[in-house]
Amino acid sequence: MSRIGRLPVTVPESVKVDINGSEVHVKGPKGEMKRTFSSAMGIALENGSICVTRSSEEAPVRALHGTTRALIHNMVTGVSTGFTKVLDVDGVGYRVELDGKKLVLYVGYSHPVVIDPPEGVSFEVDSKIRMVTIHGYDLEVIGQLAADIRKIRPPEPYLGKGIRYHGEKIRRKAGKAGKGKGAGKK
Repeated sequence: MSRIGRLPVTVPESVKVDINGSEVHVKGPKGEMKRTFSSAMGIALENGSICVTRSSEEAPVRALHGTTRALIHNMVTGVSTGFTKVLDVDGVGYRVELDGKKLVLYVGYSHPVVIDPPEGVSFEVDSKIRMVTIHGYDLEVIGQLAADIRKIRPPEPYLGKGIRYHGEKIRRKAGKAGKGKGAGKK
């Protein structure tokens, strides 16, 4: 049995779950999500928790067991408490600001980069420390949006400037001075 797949997903009081065969609809204070899973998975609501079972011991079905449980857990957690991703913007002259609900990045290009938030996502900006916080209920959407924002100006290894995840360590490289004296002479 899958260690993750056999764990039940506890459903908080504020969340309403509707299971229709292999389709799961979850509604909570932060939003609502609907997802269809493989028909090889048995999904049942028992005593305030969701249990996921598998129909056979074949390798593809076993692989889906833990994934299905994790996706359902992320749905329940997202609509009840939500998720956040934090990005840091480092660099001389780099700055971030909000224009209504849109995120505006000034990161060394000749033009500002404007990002519209998808449905269910909001931005929070701390201009003093140049930090962007992304809030939402769908973990996949938030993770992809954070990756797309980071891709606009990824951190570079020489000066360390760019957009990076909060707490991400950038491996720094030595510049020309780090090669040593007389490296090019024979």
